[in-house]
Amino acid sequence: MTQKPRQEEPAVLKDGVEYEEVTHDDQVIGRAFRASLVVIGVGLAAGGGIYWWTHRAQALAPVQVVTPEAPKTIQHDVQLPEVRFRDVTAAAGITFAHQNGAEGDKLLPETMGGGSAFFDLEGDGDVDLLLVNSCNWPESQRGDKPTQALYTNDGRGQFTNATAESGLGASFYGMGAACADADSDGDTDVFFTAVGPNHLFVNEGGRFSEHSDELAGAADAWSTCATFFDADSDGDLDLYVGNYVHWSRAIDLEVNFTLSGIGRAYGPPTTFEGSQPYFYANQGDGHFLEVSKEAGLHVVNPATGVPVGKALGARANDPDMDGDLDLMIANDTVANFFYRNKGAGSFEERAREFGLAFDKSGLSTGAMGIDAAWFRNDNTIAYAIGNFANEMSSFYVSQGRADLWADEAIGTGIGAPTRKYLKFGTLFLDYDLDGRLDYLQANGHLESEISQVQASQTYQQPAQLFWNAGNEVKRTFVEVGADASGDLSRPIVGRGCSTADIDGDGDLDVLLTQSGGKPVLLQNEQALGHHWLRVRLSAKGKNHAAIGARVELFVNGVKQCQDAVPFKSYLSQCEATLTFGLGAATKADKLVVTWPDGAHQELAAVAADRVLDVRQE
Repeated sequence: MTQKPRQEEPAVLKDGVEYEEVTHDDQVIGRAFRASLVVIGVGLAAGGGIYWWTHRAQALAPVQVVTPEAPKTIQHDVQLPEVRFRDVTAAAGITFAHQNGAEGDKLLPETMGGGSAFFDLEGDGDVDLLLVNSCNWPESQRGDKPTQALYTNDGRGQFTNATAESGLGASFYGMGAACADADSDGDTDVFFTAVGPNHLFVNEGGRFSEHSDELAGAADAWSTCATFFDADSDGDLDLYVGNYVHWSRAIDLEVNFTLSGIGRAYGPPTTFEGSQPYFYANQGDGHFLEVSKEAGLHVVNPATGVPVGKALGARANDPDMDGDLDLMIANDTVANFFYRNKGAGSFEERAREFGLAFDKSGLSTGAMGIDAAWFRNDNTIAYAIGNFANEMSSFYVSQGRADLWADEAIGTGIGAPTRKYLKFGTLFLDYDLDGRLDYLQANGHLESEISQVQASQTYQQPAQLFWNAGNEVKRTFVEVGADASGDLSRPIVGRGCSTADIDGDGDLDVLLTQSGGKPVLLQNEQALGHHWLRVRLSAKGKNHAAIGARVELFVNGVKQCQDAVPFKSYLSQCEATLTFGLGAATKADKLVVTWPDGAHQELAAVAADRVLDVRQE
């Protein structure tokens, strides 16, 4: 029931309508005049807002206003380690440059590519490098033919272009890569995701031949992230492939995104429908069967039946420690997915219930890359996800149990410093070898002229490195300033980031990829005197690289934990060998391996500063 306003004068009827009779003195007239101005102002503002909305330029993503109440950067009185990274790309022999096919049509895939993978091609212990390329569009008149690239490493950080003799010099619109023993024959194969069919290259003694039929997917699909893991605990490696949006050149041109003052621009994924992933169950004989729907990986909008997912990042791990690897998926502009593995390769999507679907305000984010880690040296796990510009990176932390998570980006020190940038690759690594996992992210915008319409944004952006200060600052991260990280902070159009010890000195070097540009190989020049241990696993059976194993390292009563899952970041893969920092300790008290089949193996009093080959007993 609507309550009438209090009346101070008797009401009268005029033409059957009840009015309040008042005296029209100057004071009342003044109040009425001022009220009229307010009403007119509101009307003008509303009209202007409607005009702006209907005539606005298409933006790259929903406009996000950074309010004065935005969290401020947390200041800490701690001494950061002196570690610099030096660009050695050219000196190391890497001449590759990513080609995205851009010729002015501003097609969305041109902004997204640039994956890479560190893997041991020859099994000699030296980490080699695969760089994923895109290509010219079919409508192009260009005569060049960009290809994928393979560089072999001599063990000291010098690379040789081995593309021609490897058989990997194929030309297609590549996005990312995942390298693993797909056919269980003892060597590493290469799987590429792409706009269009995906590609599997089987390793045949150091030279690759394409066998893509079963893993190609749809000819009109757009695949992004990929991860091999044993989903059904049968000993061989299955394959998850994330698909982005339902895209075509015709749709992109018809939508015709524009930016005021620029014209045609790269548009957001919000107008495009989502896509279902692929999930290929390994049949044990080198063949695969696509069973994504049967495995419970299809998610649709219940009102429309349209696929929801827009996957850009995938991370397989085991946060509930039940022995089955689960899947966390970073989705762009829609809810993230968390697929809990129920066993035997059957999944259920639980992100909303667990607190992993949205940011702390209950909103979906422009999620790109992803990684996971035990960053506190206890049983607490975090998922770090790089988001769009004017959104903080997400930092979901388990709350004492595997089915309850909270976004602690602000409290851990990640939130405020990451808000400005457009984030892609995210990665945990112990860059200073002090025994705590630090955090790295690659940044770069989509639109080369973005600064003309958003003064706070630039096309090239610096990567960000955060030092894990541990208990000194209540377990928060501290951003390493540009003056302290060397060439790592040089602005680039960053996409993927990955790590490997390219020169055999025990610390982790970094590779950053660019869209439409050269990769940046950064040598870690730390000289802190910290000790280290690198662990290389070899398991029984078909999963000989022990993908999914867990390694716990105990040093002076502190437990470090890492999982052997190299597929992470954004369209990228890190080396399979795990690097642990020991700080001042010269040995580890104990090392415990939980193998993918659930078996445990323990080693005591492990000496530092060496690569430890652990073979399953």
